[in-house]
Amino acid sequence: MIELETRLRRWGNSFGIVIPISKIEKAGMKEGDEVKTLIMEEKKVNLRKLFGTFKFKKPTQQMMREIDKELYND
Repeated sequence: MIELETRLRRWGNSFGIVIPISKIEKAGMKEGDEVKTLIMEEKKVNLRKLFGTFKFKKPTQQMMREIDKELYND
């Protein structure tokens, strides 16, 4: 698996990414190999808008007790 950060570049009517040859060689890949990509957008989240919008099924104190039990009462 290759993990890297890169920018989209325009090629004619398409967009593409460039993967450095060092990453390709390290993964043992060559020209013509099939690859799968996972594209993740980096969007800034406005936490002020999100704060308080998620409704939990359990009270916070109950969740904290369960977390403590899981972490400290092996």
